[in-house]
This record gives sequence, C-alpha cells and structure tokens, in this order.
Amino acid sequence: MKFSEFVCQAAVTTSLSATDRDGIIAELVDTLVAAGGLSADHRDSIVAATIAREELGTTGIGNGVAIPHAKHPAVDRVVATVGVGEAGVEFGSLDGRSTRVFFLLVSPPDAPQDHLQALETVSRHLQEEFFRQFLSQAQTPSAILDVLSEADASTAV
Repeated sequence: MKFSEFVCQAAVTTSLSATDRDGIIAELVDTLVAAGGLSADHRDSIVAATIAREELGTTGIGNGVAIPHAKHPAVDRVVATVGVGEAGVEFGSLDGRSTRVFFLLVSPPDAPQDHLQALETVSRHLQEEFFRQFLSQAQTPSAILDVLSEADASTAV
C-alpha cells in the first residue's frame, strides 16, 4: 500500500500547536474534517476512539514519531493525515523522548487487512532515518507530501 492511497493530502499540516497528546489527536482529526476526509458529525467520536486506543498502549514508537490510530464506522476506507509540530509533545513514547511527527489513521472496523497494510507502510518507512529526518524538518505541507511521494516511488508495486 502506498501513502497516496490513504493519506488525505489536503489534511497534511506542519502547524500543530497542541501541547498534549489528546490535543494533538483532536487537532489531527480536525485537519481531516476540514479537508473533507472525515465528517464533522463524527469528529468527537473519532477523537474519543483514538484516545481510547491510545489508553490501551502508546502509539509513540520513538524517534520523535507517533502513529495514533483507531477503527471507526464513519469511514469506508483507511484515511490518514500527517502532522508535524514545532515543539515536541509528551506522547508516552517508548524511548521517553518527546514527539513531533504524527501519522493519524482512521480505518473501518470491517477492513482489518487495510488497517494493517496502512500501519505497515507507515512503520516500514519510519524505520528509515532519512525519512524520519526529512519529515521532522519539513516546514510546509508540500514538503511532507514530497517526502511521502518519494517514499511511494521507492516502494515496489
């Protein structure tokens, strides 16, 4: 699966300003709502589902990155956004460091394979130091989209 198949380009942001985990999640969901990737009617329940998932175990994987995600019946396919904040946020990361780069994924409950494929795509690329570095240094949504596009181009079909 490629980023272009599930990342809502219009929702990508480099201006996250929340100072805590729940605020970041709400801000990321808001970018998807504003971009038309999610219905405003389901905003609060998607934020709640994502926070509830986070309570089961942190999605802060370390190296300044987190992948908050949830399954929700409001979507019929995996939808995601990428956000970068200037200041690091305490996200309960496994390495104890603050987090600046966030991939938020929302998937339909009846498509576990798609959910896992999207998570695998994100996780695989995040293992690459240059990928993480370029994302964390991105100053514009366009710069993030360029990094994702390059990652897609390097992925075998």
